[in-house]
Amino acid sequence: MISIIIPTLNEANYLPKLLEDLKNRPLPQHEIIVSDGHSKDNTVKIARQMGCKIVTHPKKAKKGPAIQRNEGAKIAKGELLLFLDADTQLPKHFFKLVLREFKQRKLDVAGFYFEFNNPGLKYKINSKIIQWGLFLFHRIRPVSVGAAILVKKSYHQKVNGFNSKIKIGEDHDYAARIKKAGGKYGLIRSKRIIFCTRRMEQEGFLKVFLEWKIMSFILFGPLKHNSVNYKFGEYDH
Repeated sequence: MISIIIPTLNEANYLPKLLEDLKNRPLPQHEIIVSDGHSKDNTVKIARQMGCKIVTHPKKAKKGPAIQRNEGAKIAKGELLLFLDADTQLPKHFFKLVLREFKQRKLDVAGFYFEFNNPGLKYKINSKIIQWGLFLFHRIRPVSVGAAILVKKSYHQKVNGFNSKIKIGEDHDYAARIKKAGGKYGLIRSKRIIFCTRRMEQEGFLKVFLEWKIMSFILFGPLKHNSVNYKFGEYDH
């Protein structure tokens, strides 16, 4: 069984598309868990109407992708966990190919290559550059973009989940700790996820990918302070 865990905060504009993707993709036995950060819009109502399990942290002040992924995993029944951002999109035949590859390569945690949902030329060019960067860099240390991470539940529990004290780079840290704990890490080759560019369109492409990813993570490691001003739950277009 696979548990699909989606952290949300005011995602009423994006969550329905992902849930429709999941509905229209052949899936093995599964459950969908929406781990909400006390949304003020219709996120929870939409998730409930579409048959998802709902979990929220008992303290309203406690929210963020790492916290909410961990909260979702606490009630997950599957032996595999797939963490997805609410604005992630999935291509056809995603589960059939990805789960087969995960099993054949005997992986314990996996990240994904991705393509942008924006057809603009700068995104197409930079997508190619980033894919090569991921290919080369993941041989040095794990690279697992939080938009999609597939992991065995046993390893999630072994490392006590995501480090909620990390503001930026908790996804890379998570995969790195699993590898250090003896888990086999890899980037999935058979299917790419579709990555939403809404934050880049709002804040600027270079700011997000040069300052946020390269400057903060590659040079300085995961950040426990929000120096890049990541506004979880506020990118609504």
